[in-house]
Amino acid sequence: MAYWLVKSEAETWSWDQQVKKGAKGEPWTGVRNFQARNHLKAMKKGDLAFFYHSGDQKQIVGIAEVIKEAYPDATAKEGDWICVDIKADKALKTPVTLAAIKAEKKLADMVLVKNSRLSVQPVTAAEWTQICKMGGVK
Repeated sequence: MAYWLVKSEAETWSWDQQVKKGAKGEPWTGVRNFQARNHLKAMKKGDLAFFYHSGDQKQIVGIAEVIKEAYPDATAKEGDWICVDIKADKALKTPVTLAAIKAEKKLADMVLVKNSRLSVQPVTAAEWTQICKMGGVK
């Protein structure tokens, strides 16, 4: 299993909206960055992803599961863009802010710290464990 982080502004698509989609999940559409697209292509069914609210909140609020691997993004007007389907798995008991992540020395090399604008990014197993601990989940 691999670990990921997906970002969305809460005003555009929030954790609460993701939760309401239930077990059928929702396509993660609208990715228009080549590096992020490559990360979507690498996602496998069963992989887990932190759900990060960007914008004003800047915090990880939940964990989602990839339930369908990469396929063409129907929202793309042109180009070879893809999406995956994700479903909400569980909320973090305590949201983990970007400031808290940057303050944790164990997370200094995390993609979120080094390239915070990337909308889909990999997370190492050690980073995953540390953030789950910070967020009060296993």
